[in-house]
Amino acid sequence: MHREHLADLTALIAVADEGSFTRAAAKLGSSQSALSHTIRRLEARLGVRLLSRTTRAVSPTEAGERLLATLRPAMDEITMGLATVSEMRDKPAGTVRLTVSEHAANSVVWPVLRKFLPLYPDINVELNIDPGFVDIVAERFDAGVRLGESIARDMIAVRIGPRARLVPVASPEYVARHGMPETPHDLAAHQCINLRFRSRGNIYAWEFEKDGRELTVRVDGQLTFDSMAMILRAALDGAGIAMMMDTYARDHIEAGRLVPLLDDWCQPFSGYHLYYPSRRQPSAAFRLLVDALRYRGD
Repeated sequence: MHREHLADLTALIAVADEGSFTRAAAKLGSSQSALSHTIRRLEARLGVRLLSRTTRAVSPTEAGERLLATLRPAMDEITMGLATVSEMRDKPAGTVRLTVSEHAANSVVWPVLRKFLPLYPDINVELNIDPGFVDIVAERFDAGVRLGESIARDMIAVRIGPRARLVPVASPEYVARHGMPETPHDLAAHQCINLRFRSRGNIYAWEFEKDGRELTVRVDGQLTFDSMAMILRAALDGAGIAMMMDTYARDHIEAGRLVPLLDDWCQPFSGYHLYYPSRRQPSAAFRLLVDALRYRGD
């Protein structure tokens, strides 16, 4: 195989993964026109159309899907081989891609990265900020960071943060107007601010526990966001009750800008974990980052 043929196949995978010539070109550091020419050249050489193009999206044809099913495992093998060779260098190198929630990125991951990266100048870290679960295998992430109790059993999970709590909060003004709920069932009579996960599209159902009794409540209200920053802002402005990590709301609670609700229904649980597939062979750069993130508290 000629070297340019391998580059053409890499371009095909990028366009198929991104579903867009524009995003794929940005990912590859190329121009959209050059990438489009590369794909047309590949299709002409093979004599078959590999991508279906519309004004809104790009998707593989049946022939393209068949080719990609063969290419992706082969490219993964090549990537793994290159990573293995790179480990023979004096200094660990490579890019580690993580998908994390905004709160986890700020409270757990970034404080570690700030100290870790200067020690390993040849290691690059890419963070994808998303509050919901992401298929890290399909999206080609090295790992994800989420709350430990939500991680699938076929994943290796490494605890990277302390125990945590989710608590409903509201502004003093909202409480003065509408009163405090006594039980989670009382939330049905309140304006609650919902969180919609970007990746899956579903709305988070609020979870409570008291005296060993677990309760899941689907709340209602005028506002739904896919951003915790906007949920916090709306709660501070008195728009309703919001559910969030206690550490996310702590400063505002201590300053009196937010009031915690249903405290006896909010039990501590396993905090943030980094998770990755058990069948994946991690690189030296990845192993170093995992060790740096590993929580060593109680």
